[in-house]
Amino acid sequence: MVAATVLFAGGITGTAVGLISGFAGGIWDEVLMRFTDMTLAIPFIVLALVAAVVFGASLGLVIVLLSITQWPQFARQVRAETLQLKLHDYVAAARISGASPIRIILKHILPGLQNTIVVIATLRVGMLILTESILSFLGIGIPAPTPAWGAMVADGRPFLSTASWVALVPGFAIFLTVYGFNFLGDWFRDYTDPRLRQL
Repeated sequence: MVAATVLFAGGITGTAVGLISGFAGGIWDEVLMRFTDMTLAIPFIVLALVAAVVFGASLGLVIVLLSITQWPQFARQVRAETLQLKLHDYVAAARISGASPIRIILKHILPGLQNTIVVIATLRVGMLILTESILSFLGIGIPAPTPAWGAMVADGRPFLSTASWVALVPGFAIFLTVYGFNFLGDWFRDYTDPRLRQL
């Protein structure tokens, strides 16, 4: 649930920022990309610790914090793709025919970004699960009684010498899930990009 919510919020925000930055160019591109770089420079764990102390650990806080870290990933990639797509002949033809910038973005550029957005989202799912598990392990993630794998690993630490499976099983579940989503993201990227397909 956390990964899906964060990807939806971060994906929409990052895609919008990347589209505006790449299509408008000039001062808009400079301002938005510098803001994106500034967001990427924020140390996430320190931000999460401070936010948890100030606002208290909650599900909403976890979603907001993770969304802050995800949208720049979408923005940078979408901007790079937009810079290429806006140079194509069909975009120039749309401009000559009098299409507005919003129509060009929605009808001609955004459809060309769909595969890229889906691939980024698929690859980020595993990282989101891992990050949320780290926050829960540190005690600043999803609060009890909502179950979280990171909190289960933390709860199992006192029993490592007598009942190690209490911590190892949720840890192994995290590993399998993250590995599975990363594998799925790599496969989907290769499948949707003809240049990367294996013959």
